[in-house]
Amino acid sequence: MGFLNKMERKFGKYAIPNLTFWLLGAWLTGFIIQITMPEVQSMLTLEPAYILRGQVWRLVSWLLIPPSVNMIFLVFFFACYYFIGTSIEQAIGTFRYNVYLFSGLLCSILGAFLLYAFYYVGTGGISVTTIGYYFGSQYITMSLFMVFAVVYPNVEFRLYFLIPIKAKWMGILDAAWMGYMFLVSGLPGRVAIIASLLNFLIFFFSTRNYKRMAPREIHRRQAYRQQVRQPRQISKHKCAICGRTEEDGAELEFRFCSKCEGNYEYCQDHLFTHQHRKKG
Repeated sequence: MGFLNKMERKFGKYAIPNLTFWLLGAWLTGFIIQITMPEVQSMLTLEPAYILRGQVWRLVSWLLIPPSVNMIFLVFFFACYYFIGTSIEQAIGTFRYNVYLFSGLLCSILGAFLLYAFYYVGTGGISVTTIGYYFGSQYITMSLFMVFAVVYPNVEFRLYFLIPIKAKWMGILDAAWMGYMFLVSGLPGRVAIIASLLNFLIFFFSTRNYKRMAPREIHRRQAYRQQVRQPRQISKHKCAICGRTEEDGAELEFRFCSKCEGNYEYCQDHLFTHQHRKKG
């Protein structure tokens, strides 16, 4: 985090505010391409074999491929993720939000090229052109939501517009689903999952307070809870002048003054020396 602070002081002025708006704008463009020019979508994928042949636009154009969303829920999807993205940006700052998103995209690109290199070497120099299928924006949406669940765990969503569920439980469900997909997927799918969520893992573990896990800190919290659970004895007598109670000494004696108007009790040191209290 200290490194990020230094980077923010130096490059923070270059951060793009409201980056979620531009990301959603790219996906909206992708939806339009899907409807009007579906044959063009194959030219947008993150395919290292074609990038190395000169189709360098694929390094960016794969962001235009939107997540799989039913058109009926498209408006709700955009509204939901605009809220999620802007909330994260407000919580961690514009620069850190930029770093989080761009590092996730960079990890996906590097993952695709590493996977391509692995297959290229393993097949004796045969170019594989099906890698881009595994790298898409669906993992970007999950990465964003999981960060939101960490930052705002108690925010409630309405599942199917009816069932209230907190963000932390939805984040746990997403993590469980990703774990299942990792187990049942082949090597390309696993590399895509790791590369797409690597920025989330870095964010999650870098924001944990590991001091709370230290044995001394755990013992201190346990001792505090035990002390709080112990019932405190309520004093029966208290001097209206000095505030002493019977807990301050077994030798202390307390009496009520018959000349004071009201229930005023005094210790033996102030019973005869106090100024009598009158109502009004």
